[in-house]
Parts: sequence; structure tokens; C-alpha cells
Amino acid sequence: MTAQPTADQMQIIQAMAKANALPSRTPVLKTPADYGMEYQDVFFPALDGVPLEAWFIPAEGSDKLIICNHPLTFSRYGFPGHLEPWSAFAPITVEFNEIYKALHDAGYNVLTYDMRNHGHSGHANAGLAAYGLFEWRDVAGAQIYVQTHETLRHMRVGLFNPCNGGNSAMVAMKKRPDLFHDVKAFVCPQPCSSRIAAEQIGNLQGIGDFIDVLDTEMQKLGAFPMASMTPHDYAKDVKVPTYIVQVHGDLWTRPEDVQGTFDRLSLPDEDKVLYWIEGTTARFDGYSYFGQHPESMIAFFDKYME
Repeated sequence: MTAQPTADQMQIIQAMAKANALPSRTPVLKTPADYGMEYQDVFFPALDGVPLEAWFIPAEGSDKLIICNHPLTFSRYGFPGHLEPWSAFAPITVEFNEIYKALHDAGYNVLTYDMRNHGHSGHANAGLAAYGLFEWRDVAGAQIYVQTHETLRHMRVGLFNPCNGGNSAMVAMKKRPDLFHDVKAFVCPQPCSSRIAAEQIGNLQGIGDFIDVLDTEMQKLGAFPMASMTPHDYAKDVKVPTYIVQVHGDLWTRPEDVQGTFDRLSLPDEDKVLYWIEGTTARFDGYSYFGQHPESMIAFFDKYME
């Protein structure tokens, strides 16, 4: 007879299912002004019409633009790991304004937006998270906004899309390749497969033997099957030079997941880079990495956008 979860395990499974399928919003606590940057509040629709809230950070005299988004449970601000209840999920604060400032100081304009169901952007798809299967429409909407904007349409474009944002970009590149002809470079910290993340976190939570039960509970809430929520199915359609970074000892995934995404990129070896961050097991340290060590990110963008 197949083992069944205990009542306590089932409680954990249902809590994980809700957190995975219907992530709560995080606040937008700081703006670029807190980092000494002038910016504009802008907004535009996703491909399916969902309103997306954004910041545009101009770099005077520059014709280079980086479009940024964020991971699940984050906002364009980052993640408030110093505050409850978010500290219970991950007690690490991530401030993406550090990355925007590094880009800005290096001569790049920045457009950064909250994805659907996150930050200040619109509610959509019953609030469900889909590891890119819904959110790719946000990436497509940002491309259309730039390509139809009186000024931005003349700029050379790069993407900084971490985790779920990176997954979403890969899905968009497959579904709407016509929107990415002007994109010169793609920096993608920590793309992630839902099933592998669930297995790793499930082991930490003591429900590792019941990931199929978790999958079923998530689908009861409306989520896609976890096996379908992976960048592996889309990486081969990425035609843009790509730089992936990943915390090697990340407790929430396994190295072979990111290696599998990287290996599927149909790019010449000289146009794709995979860098392993060592010395930590905390996934969120990977999101802060380029804020503290922007040199390789800037060099990658400079190489392909000059």
C-alpha cells in the first residue's frame, strides 16, 4: 500500500501548495531616489492587457537600455527579508536598486517592472504563479512598450531577468521570437524548475516522499503541473547571448537543474556563460550577487551592447 502523509505532513503540504501556487505580494519599500537616482513612474500593459507598474531610470546621453524584472514573491524593489512575515520565508533582504544603480552608473538606462500579481501590478490568472507560463506575457508587454515608445525604440536593449523573470523571458522568446530581435544580451540569475525546487524544499520540510501529493494540491488550487513549469522546455529557443549565475550550494534547488537549462541553450559556446557562486547555501544571496559584484554583469552587457 502506498504510504500516505500524516495529518501534520498534510498540513505542511497544503501550506506549501498555497505558497507555491498563490504567492503573497511583497511591498515596494524603496525607490531609485533612495539610491540617488532620478526616475519616472511609468506603466504599460502586458500582452494580455494586465497593467504593469514600472520605473524608468534615465542615463543621460545613453542609447542603451536594460529591462529588468524579478523572481516570484519579489517586486521591482526586491525582497524585505528583514520584516515579518517575509523573514519567515527567507531572512535575507534583497534590494534590486543596488543593481539598477550599478547599471545606471555604467551608462545604462533601466526599465524595471513589477510582474503580474506582484508589487503594484495588476491581479491576473486568479493570482496564480506559473513559472513563466502566464508571466511571459509581461515580458512580451515590456518589449512592445519599448519598441513602440518614441525614445526607447531607438535604444539597444539588454535583459536582466532573474529566476521566474528569466523563466518568463525564455517562454516569451519561444512564443514571440519576433519581439526579441533588438535584444543584444540576457543576464539570467538562477532560472528554476518548479518540481526540483519543490523536491528540495519538501525534503527540508519533511514531506519529500509526498511531492506528487503536493503537485496534486497545487493543481487543486489551479496551478499547472509542476513538471510543465521549467525553463528546460524553452531554453533551446533563446537566441540571445546569455549569462547565467547560480548559487552552487543552493538548498532550494540542485546544480543539475541550472546546468540543464544552460546546456539546452542553442548558442555558440562563446555566447553563453554559467558562473557558480560559492561560499553560501542561501538562494537569495544569488539575487543580491550583482548588486555587490556588478563587474562581470557590466562587462557582459558592455561586450554585446557596445
